[in-house]
Amino acid sequence: MPKPKHILVIRLSAMGDVAMTVPVLRAFSVHHPDVKITVVSRSFFEPFFNDISNLTFFPIDLKQRHKGFLGLWRLFLDLRKLKITAVADLHNVLRSQVVRTFFKLSGKKVAATNKGRADKKALTRAENKVFEPVKSMFERHVETFEKLGFSVDLSNPTFPKKANLSNEIVEIIGSNYQKLIGIAPFAQYKSKVYPLDLMQSVIDELAKEEKYKILLFGGGNEEVQKLNQLKSNHSNVIVIAGKIKLKQELELISNLDIMLSMDSGNAHIAAMLGVKVITLWGTTHPYAGFKPFNQPLENCITSDRKQYPLLPTSVYGNKNVEGYHDVMRTILPNTIVEKVKRPT
Repeated sequence: MPKPKHILVIRLSAMGDVAMTVPVLRAFSVHHPDVKITVVSRSFFEPFFNDISNLTFFPIDLKQRHKGFLGLWRLFLDLRKLKITAVADLHNVLRSQVVRTFFKLSGKKVAATNKGRADKKALTRAENKVFEPVKSMFERHVETFEKLGFSVDLSNPTFPKKANLSNEIVEIIGSNYQKLIGIAPFAQYKSKVYPLDLMQSVIDELAKEEKYKILLFGGGNEEVQKLNQLKSNHSNVIVIAGKIKLKQELELISNLDIMLSMDSGNAHIAAMLGVKVITLWGTTHPYAGFKPFNQPLENCITSDRKQYPLLPTSVYGNKNVEGYHDVMRTILPNTIVEKVKRPT
């Protein structure tokens, strides 16, 4: 059977998970430049894939054309016109399973990412916990392509060059700095968010260094309000949230010297651009397979397991355990500041 020449890649959400597919697809593109890739995802994420040469983006319309079961049938018909020869389902949820089944029934080769639920459950359960690293999502995606007959080597990753900053961005951040530090203090779940009073201490300490320009990332009115409070009266701290669009945000992040983030989408966006990332972990843990791409484990600052032995209690941060609401207070601001200041 001939190797596929046009692979459909499905990963619809969420932001961090979509960003985690980028290093794998970039490596695939380098090793298999003759194979065309079409990524189907939400239109918002299209800028993530702009630097991958043999990749085309197909936006899914979940509100109208591709809504519901009939919509997924229409999605299949739309995609079939592109002469897809194989499907890599990197999402493996009901929607993507339906679409890949349509392709399978039409005689195309399909493969799906094994999410390793049993291993993750063993890592996060309270009793008989197996506290060992599980396979990363990057490795799992590589395995998906191997099922289709393609090897992907992540050991020598390539990253896009730093973007040239537009005049609009330069006007926002200025040019009087030696080191550009991004801070993304929010996450989808509270159990993954470093307490804002402690984050204030981190920002206050870093802001003492005039050579640093500190950029605060987030989204939505509520987060913008909190970011403005964190900015305080520091002239070298700038709230980026709400001021630029995603494409410009990616350009700006590519110019960072370092990104300080929670276990969240911003960590994975910075990592996919080759930026040094320091992550803070609450009830989740990098052992669950979501450590940012190509980042050393020492850049992951975790909450104290001696004080909270049930950690990690969750893969995604969506499970609350009684008495574990303040686990991130075991991460001291000075620990973070020292890690940020340490030379690359």
